[in-house]
Amino acid sequence: MSYALEVKDLQKSFGGVAVTQNVSLQVMPGERRLIIGPNGAGKTTLFAQITGDIKPDSGSITLFGKEMTSQPIHARAHLGMSRTYQIITLFPKDTLAHNVVLALLGVSQRKKQIFSSMKLTDHMYDQALEILDHVGLKNQAYRKVTEISYGEQRRVEIAIALAQNPQVLLLDEPLAGLSKNERVLVADLINSISKEKAIVMIEHDMETALAFAEKILVLQYGKVIVDGDRDTVINDPKVQEVYLGH
Repeated sequence: MSYALEVKDLQKSFGGVAVTQNVSLQVMPGERRLIIGPNGAGKTTLFAQITGDIKPDSGSITLFGKEMTSQPIHARAHLGMSRTYQIITLFPKDTLAHNVVLALLGVSQRKKQIFSSMKLTDHMYDQALEILDHVGLKNQAYRKVTEISYGEQRRVEIAIALAQNPQVLLLDEPLAGLSKNERVLVADLINSISKEKAIVMIEHDMETALAFAEKILVLQYGKVIVDGDRDTVINDPKVQEVYLGH
């Protein structure tokens, strides 16, 4: 079986500062992968290169065996990749349902016809309601984003990512800024996502993250210092010294 996502020898520098240094990563279909490291380790920058928000200086990115290093974001989305962001990126004055419909349109072949017939979106609102129901927000579908809590907005972001029917889902600190109860809700939501989808997650809530992960990659100063299964990484002396403070 081929990798869902493969990153080889990725490198990226800004103004002479190397933020990604020969990073390689392999993710199997359905795998639960965690990326950890101290602040400034280069985790979000790595995500940005994988998704096409930032172009790497060198190295390669393949998605289901197809070379994607120079491909735009939308090409990766059409091939089965979606992500959430560390900073929430919703349309705040629109309804939850409309935010999800826009995501559905983004990967729909019908988006070019949308201005000729608004009826084309009718079925998408039905889909949006189903997706919002999955994240526990169907009853708030027609409220504006500004009218719901921060924790609920995090769930809307996951709904938008799921609306694109990804086979590789990248979650950038989905529990950041949440209360204890909200973290439980979002963690349960992530755990409920189909095992057919590979999930790569950056997270600082170690208790929740370690319970989620099958494999863990640890970054420091843009370099991979450990990559392996959960027990191997947790017990590695370098991880305990650099990240866990032991």
